[in-house]
Amino acid sequence: RKEYVDLYVNYIFNKSVQKPFEDFMKGFLRGCPARNWKMFFPEELQDLLQGHTTIDWNLLKKNVTYIEYEKSDQTIRNFWTVFHNLPEEKKKMFLAFLSGSDRITGYELECFSFCIADPQVENPDESCPRVHTCSLIFYLPR
Repeated sequence: RKEYVDLYVNYIFNKSVQKPFEDFMKGFLRGCPARNWKMFFPEELQDLLQGHTTIDWNLLKKNVTYIEYEKSDQTIRNFWTVFHNLPEEKKKMFLAFLSGSDRITGYELECFSFCIADPQVENPDESCPRVHTCSLIFYLPR
């Protein structure tokens, strides 16, 4: 019975997926040659390809730049107060709204930054926050 179980598990996890995996690996290595990836540890490669799963939100706040705002403006202080009180899931939803992904990929966290800008609309109470995802600009009405 043990031999049967071992052979069955080997078939399910190895032999049955061998051809699709080889096809995937061939295509992947054509676009991303293995010699270029050998410089990374597995965890670094995972962060590079999938993105960081844990984010230091205070570091993100520190890297923000402002257009037509000062760090000390009441709108900005209110934004960060509300943001830091959000649960982790909602913060990641904001990141997805801002950048199109709930992870920071291809960057060290220290290098990732975005900008909060005043859209300078006539009636800010009738304007919603919006983003320019390509430039990572968050337009926050006063």
